[in-house]
Amino acid sequence: MPYRIATLLAAASFTLPSSFMPAAAQEARRPSHCIAIADAAPGITYLHKAAWTQPVPQYSVRLHYIGHASYMIQTPGGLSAITDYNGYIGPTTMVPDIVTMNHAHGTHWTANPDPAIPNVLEGWGEFGMGIEHHLDLGEMLIRNISTDIRSAYGGSEDHGNSIFVFEVEGLCIGHLGHLHHEPNDRQYAALGRLDVLMVPVDGGYTMALDAMVRVVERLRSSIILPMHWFSGHSLERFLADVSDPFAVQRLDGPELTVSLRDLPSRPTVMVLQPEWLTD
Repeated sequence: MPYRIATLLAAASFTLPSSFMPAAAQEARRPSHCIAIADAAPGITYLHKAAWTQPVPQYSVRLHYIGHASYMIQTPGGLSAITDYNGYIGPTTMVPDIVTMNHAHGTHWTANPDPAIPNVLEGWGEFGMGIEHHLDLGEMLIRNISTDIRSAYGGSEDHGNSIFVFEVEGLCIGHLGHLHHEPNDRQYAALGRLDVLMVPVDGGYTMALDAMVRVVERLRSSIILPMHWFSGHSLERFLADVSDPFAVQRLDGPELTVSLRDLPSRPTVMVLQPEWLTD
């Protein structure tokens, strides 16, 4: 295959329609609308409490906030993914099927992931080159969009961070990682529609809160999950800044279970309480 054709096919891989996907993958994963539409999905009831060790209801996804920038995403078929995996998720024997990592700080990655984890996705490549992932596990598709990060001594590393997108049960779930700048139009287009958005709200280690609020307002996801907050101050300021366009709901636990048909009609910020995984 000529090099130019192969390169164009690789660059366009994240936009291939479902007809180009393996039949087994099409049967296992409900089609998503990440790139297809931009309108908010209807619905009101979306929260269901359940222990992470229990089966996930059909057509739903369970999200568990472990802490810092780590969430667990679980599917009805038993797949589990950990975001910004740093090597420890709690006193549990559970081995995730997928982990994603970013290397802005050691709390977002590990050089020694558990060798039993079958899919370890690093959010960076060679310095300044970025990386491309398009992992199709049937029930879950994981892809990434590269963004820049600050490097050591005040410099910058082009494409050193990844925004990971998880397409599962028709939902599009985005994790901004250690985002240090507002995405450009090309990056926004590659992200597409995100039903659930995990967003760092520290206000300094990643980027200023006013800039992060602009990102959240442009993506306008149905559910926004704050993360990467170290004190109540930055979290409360973020909530105050978005309380006009978005509803705010504070939950008393680390988990929620959500389905495409039950997304809130008004975009809602949901504050989960971090908790390690325990058997």
